[in-house]
Formats: sequence, C-alpha cells, structure tokens
Amino acid sequence: MSMITERPVPGRAPGVPPRADQPAGTRARRDLIAVFRAYLALTKPQIVELLLVTAVPTLMLASGGWPDLRILAVVLVGGGLAGGAASALNCYIDRDIDELMRRTKRRPLPAHSVTPRAVLIFGLTLAVVAVALMAVFTNWLATALTAGAIVYYDVVYTLWLKRRTPANTFWGGVCGAAPVIIGWAAVTGSVSALGWALFAVVFFWQMPHFYALAIKYKADYARAGIPMLPVVRSAARVNGEIALYTVLTVVASLAAWPLGLGPIYGVTAVITGALFLGEAFLLVQRTRKGEPAKPMRLFHWSITYLTILFIAVAVEALV
Repeated sequence: MSMITERPVPGRAPGVPPRADQPAGTRARRDLIAVFRAYLALTKPQIVELLLVTAVPTLMLASGGWPDLRILAVVLVGGGLAGGAASALNCYIDRDIDELMRRTKRRPLPAHSVTPRAVLIFGLTLAVVAVALMAVFTNWLATALTAGAIVYYDVVYTLWLKRRTPANTFWGGVCGAAPVIIGWAAVTGSVSALGWALFAVVFFWQMPHFYALAIKYKADYARAGIPMLPVVRSAARVNGEIALYTVLTVVASLAAWPLGLGPIYGVTAVITGALFLGEAFLLVQRTRKGEPAKPMRLFHWSITYLTILFIAVAVEALV
C-alpha cells in the first residue's frame, strides 16, 4: 500500500523525549506530544499524502465529477489508515535494518521512543479499522484490494522480496499504485481500462523515483545487506532501468489520454512528461560522464511530476 517513498526529513528523531530538566507539567505535555509524533511518524504521513494525491483524483474521475461525499470521506480516511498501517508494520518488520541505515535510524523504533510490541498492535489496529471502513461503506472489490495491498506490501515485499532480490522495487510497485484502482473500484465496483492506465503510470513511475533515492543511499542499503539495484548492479544497468521506466511512465500517461481524458490532461502529460524524461536523462548523462549524479533532483522532480499529472486528472473530472 505504500511503496512510494517518503522524503528524507532532517531534524530530531520523531518521538525523542525532550530534556529532563523541565517542570513536571511541561515534561508531561511534551512527553505526550513526543509520543503522538512518534506514532504519526510510524505512519509515514508524506507517503500517505502521495497515495491520496493519486487516489482522490482517480475517485473524482470515476465519479464523473465531485464524488459522493461519503465515498470520498471513506477513501480518504480508509486509504490513509491503510497506508499508515502498511507503513507502521513495515517499520516493525524492518526495525533491525533501520538501525543500520542513516536514512532510517531516526525513526521511532531505532530511536527507542516506542516498543516493537506497541508498533505491531498499532499497525494491526489501523489495518483492521481501514479494511472494516472499506467493507462497510464501499464494496467487496475495493475492500479486497485494500486488504490485499497491505498484506502484499508487508508480507510479500517487506518480509520477502526486499531482502532477497534486486527486483524488489519492481514487484513492490504494485502497492504504491494500488490506491488508484482502489479509488476507482470504490465508486464503480470494477476497474476500467482508464483506471488500469493510471495504475500503470504510478507503477512505472516508482522505479525512477525509488532508484534515485537508492543511488543516494546506496551505502546505507549495502550496510544493511539490502540488494537494491544500485547496490548489486552496475551504474550502467541502473541508468538503463531509470531511462526505460521513465519512458514507460510517460507512455502510460499518454495512453490514458484517449481512454477518457481531455486536452487539459493531454497537454499536462506531454509537458510534464518531457520534463520528467529530461531530468532522468540528465542523471544518466551525468553518470556516464563521471560527474556527480545528483539523484535527489530526479527524486524530487518525480514527486512534482506525479502531483501535477494527477491534479490534471482531477481538473478533467470537473470540467
């Protein structure tokens, strides 16, 4: 449900307690705030934000405009809780390797601001509530997709694929794209060709998005023994896959255009797709020349690309 990665955020580890030399009342308030921050951090809210950026416009498109407010609320809340559940359970499963990686060692479990048992209970509770909401207020397909996305991300991807194969990002991409078809199914009870085309956009998008982050934190993944593609394959292979999947992302976005989207989306897909391709090929070119790759430029632009593209989807639903 949350293969899409969170932006690295500097600062104090979420949930780390404040100094002890504080008045008792102040310490109690700050301890409560620290606990809240720790549990919020476990849900990786920036990932949830991106998931909803794709799900809500798709929901609007499937509805032919403003969706039923009850369905919108359920998808927002249920989808957010499902994404948070998947992320919290991911933190629980990955607590051993998170301690070894610079990018993740500030998370609540490596920082010892929460206990593993508490995180497991928290994640499972969120998952049950999310699936129950979808079951009561949507339909069997949206409910099954929601439950399946959580299980797939935490069991298939996190427990199995992530630690065993450099193809983990590809297969894990199913989870990050799942909110698109969940949103569509919540409205229609099925998934049309247009829904699958938008699913493909998000699915292919995750490779250049995540490979850029993996290049930046290559040493982290190597230290933790995680076979991410930049760790176990040559720079040329990584460059080739970034270029390939960026092209496939843009092709999928253009393929969605004649399936039921108008010129606002089409123009947006062409312009943002060209910029996305340009940024990806600049990274490839810099690497080939032996220059600093600057992968975070591609990482951050990929987020901007996806956001703008799905804003155009929402606009098309309203015009």
